[in-house]
Amino acid sequence: MGKNLGILVGGGPAPGINGVISAATVEAVNRGLNVIGILDGFKWLFRGDARKTISLTQNNAWKVHSKGGSILRISRDFPDDPDSSFDAMIKALKAMKLHYLITIGGDGTSFVAREIEKRSKGKISIVHVPKTIDNDLPLPGGAPTFGFETARHWGTEIVKNIIEDARTTGRWYFITTMGRHTGHLALGIGKAAGATLTLIPEEFKEKKLKFMKVAHILEGAIIKRLQQGYPHGVAIIAEGVTEKIDIKELASYDFLGKEVKGLLKISEIQLGRFMQNFIHGHLLSNGLKVKIVHKTIGYELRAADPIPFDAEYTRNLGYSAVKHLLTGHSGSMVSFYDGKLKAIPLRKIIDPVTKRTKVRYVDTKSDPFIVGRQYMIRLEKEDFTPPYILKLAKAGRCTANEFRKRYFHVV
Repeated sequence: MGKNLGILVGGGPAPGINGVISAATVEAVNRGLNVIGILDGFKWLFRGDARKTISLTQNNAWKVHSKGGSILRISRDFPDDPDSSFDAMIKALKAMKLHYLITIGGDGTSFVAREIEKRSKGKISIVHVPKTIDNDLPLPGGAPTFGFETARHWGTEIVKNIIEDARTTGRWYFITTMGRHTGHLALGIGKAAGATLTLIPEEFKEKKLKFMKVAHILEGAIIKRLQQGYPHGVAIIAEGVTEKIDIKELASYDFLGKEVKGLLKISEIQLGRFMQNFIHGHLLSNGLKVKIVHKTIGYELRAADPIPFDAEYTRNLGYSAVKHLLTGHSGSMVSFYDGKLKAIPLRKIIDPVTKRTKVRYVDTKSDPFIVGRQYMIRLEKEDFTPPYILKLAKAGRCTANEFRKRYFHVV
């Protein structure tokens, strides 16, 4: 009997999960290992249940290589009582007689992977495969996390259609995209689709971002487009912008409605909807009737079939994970770029201050961001000099002084 390799998936869906599972299974079986697919992430393991598994073979692994979703499903479960739950998990893994474990996931999954290696005292060798459509894990050489390129591709296709709808109907769309802390996905979609402007959290350096500042950036873009003769546009807003908003300021606005005041949580804020209501109301008070629609995209992208980039990339990752384990390594996150396997010790991706996985942010001083910014329609400093400010004030149905007083702070 060969040794046992377990594979599990934590966190949320991302295109290419099945590609990693498929490649790892095929390579492991070729090397004489038995492969156990652990269902629902860590959910059952935290309960000490070693029975929620399936046997992975070449027969059931080959055919899912290019399919979206996860044949092992996923879970974000994290226990209320970590110590007892981790102990139960280690017992369950030992009951499975695992020698090796491949975890597929983001920062939370990598944390649990480190704990398993530590608590099993090295008896279970572990390799982590980084997964997130947010692209915010610190991979070397700027390599993307798998799933990001597919999410960007399909997000771009959706936004391209919305841009055409905006042009056809003469309306604005505020589109919120996934990205809890970073703007990689929003910026990637915005640049590729040619959106009017994109807002990402990294461009706001203040600790408490004013709702009004974001609103005025969007409002200014609408007025600038009107001055140029276009009554339509599409703004992409990264989800992470919401996390920077001063929630106390947000709760003070009448447009939120009585039912949510005092009860707001960041996770429940639909920033696009709030912006739609606020900006539409203010422009209307100045005699400007602008139709605005808000939309969130993200769930449509997570379980898509991977595009060729991710289908190839995940095969490289799955193969490399098994190879790394069988050459005696453990406690690493694998990446594959520049034609070679790059393994990073899990301990090295931990921020010494927060004790959590480091986050890869968009570098707003980098050329890719600067290029993206150059093609956005937003108010700039020169817009507040004659003759530009006079034209913009006219489009905004106000005086030049009123325009400057309201919008100059955003530049």
